[in-house]
Amino acid sequence: MAQVLEFKLPDLGEGLTEAEIVRWLVAVGDVVAVDQPVVEVETAKAMVEVPCPYGGVVTARYGEEGTELPVGAPLLTVAVGGTGEAEPVAVAAEAAGAAAGADASPESAVSSEYSGNVLVGYGTAGPAARRRRVRQTGPAATPAPVPAPVPTHQRPVPVISPLVRKLARDGGLDLRQVRGSGPEGLILRADVELALATDRGPQDAYPAPAPVAPAVPPTSLTSAGERVPLRGVRGAVADKLSRSRTEIPDATCWVDADATELMAARAAMNAAGGPKISLLALLARICVHALARFPELNSTVDTAAREIVRLPDVHLGFAAQTPRGLVVPVVRNAGTRTAESLTEEFGRLTEAARQSALTPADLTGGTFTLNNYGVFGVDGSTPIINHPEAAMLGVGRIIPKPWVHRGELAVRQVVQLSFTFDHRVCDGGTAGGFLRYVADCVEQPAVLLRTV
Repeated sequence: MAQVLEFKLPDLGEGLTEAEIVRWLVAVGDVVAVDQPVVEVETAKAMVEVPCPYGGVVTARYGEEGTELPVGAPLLTVAVGGTGEAEPVAVAAEAAGAAAGADASPESAVSSEYSGNVLVGYGTAGPAARRRRVRQTGPAATPAPVPAPVPTHQRPVPVISPLVRKLARDGGLDLRQVRGSGPEGLILRADVELALATDRGPQDAYPAPAPVAPAVPPTSLTSAGERVPLRGVRGAVADKLSRSRTEIPDATCWVDADATELMAARAAMNAAGGPKISLLALLARICVHALARFPELNSTVDTAAREIVRLPDVHLGFAAQTPRGLVVPVVRNAGTRTAESLTEEFGRLTEAARQSALTPADLTGGTFTLNNYGVFGVDGSTPIINHPEAAMLGVGRIIPKPWVHRGELAVRQVVQLSFTFDHRVCDGGTAGGFLRYVADCVEQPAVLLRTV
C-alpha cells in the first residue's frame, strides 16, 4: 500500500522566511525520483530549484505560479512505497483522492526522519537517511518483479527572466517549442516575441487552454494607474534601502580624478600576456588599500549596544544589474586577493548573477560596496549605503575631458568618484582622506607601490 507524504517548503537559509513559486517542474500524476527538482522558487536573494526528498507519484500541489509561500508551508504531496503489479493502481487511486481533497489516513503521516526544513543534498545525511520504511498492512506478499526505474528529470527549459515566462504564458506559448538564441540556448524575450509573431505556439498541436485568472496577478490596473507589487528582489531592495535611509545618517563627498595613468597601467599589464585584468579589479585593489589606511570605514554600527564594530576582513560587494533587478554579490577576503584573482571572481559572480545562479551566501556578508555606475553612462551619483555597511565608493564613466596637466591644458581621461559614508563612524576628515587617497591612486598608480 502506498503512503502519501507531504513535502513542505524548506528553510532556504540566510534568514529567508518566504519564497515565490516561479514555475512548477512537475504536475499531479507525474512520477518523481528522490532529490528531483520539483519547483522553481524565487527568494529575495536568488532563484532556487527545490528538490523533493521523496520518490513516487505527485498527488497534489499547493500554490499557483506567482504565489508567495512561507517556509514550512506545504508544497506538494507524493505517494511512495508499495511494490508489485498493483502499485500503479493503488498509487493512482491515492493520487486521485489527494487531488480531490481527501483526508490523509494515519498511515500517510510524514515520516519523523525528515525534518522538512533543509534542502535535500545540503546538510542531509546521504541516501540512507532519505529512505522510508513502508508499513505492511496485509500478509507478506510474494516477491514481485523489480519495478521499472523512475525516469530521470529532464533539464528545465532554459529561461531566466520571469517576464519572459509571463509573456509566454499570456500568449499561450509552450516554451519547450522555442529555440533560445542566448548563451547555451537561453530563451530571451526576443525569442518569445518572434515565436508569438510567427504563430509557432502550442495552439498548432494542442487545444488552447481555457482562460484562467491568475491567483496572484503580477500587476493590477486601476483608475489610479498601474500597481506593481513590491516583492521578490524588488521588495527586498526596497526594504533594505528604506532601512538604510531610516537608520543611517549618510553624507556624500566627491572629486574628479585624472584616470589616464590608471588606464595606461592596465593596458600595459594586459599587453604583457597572462590573464587580463579588469578595471573593476584595479579599483577594488585601491579600495582595500584605502580601507587599510582608514579602517573606520570597514565597519558597522551595533545600534542596540551603541557601538561601532570595526571588521577585520574586507568582503567587497559590487553592484550588478541583472534581469531580476539590482543585486550586490560579495567577493570574500578581497584584501588578500591579487588583481588576477579579483578579476576572476568578479567575472564568476557577474555571470552567475546574469544566470540567476547566485546563492544566498554569494549575496550576504559584505563589509564595503564598490558601485560602478559608469556602466550606465552617467558621471555621478549619491548612492544609498548598503545596510548594514558603513560606506560605499561610486565610480562614474571615464571619458575624455579638458584637464590641466603639468601646467598645460590637455585632453585626459577623467572620472568622477563619489563617496557616501555613515557619519556615525567617522567625520568628514576621515571620509575626505579616504576619497583623496583613492583619487591619488587613480591619478598615480605608483602611489600603491609606496604603501603596499
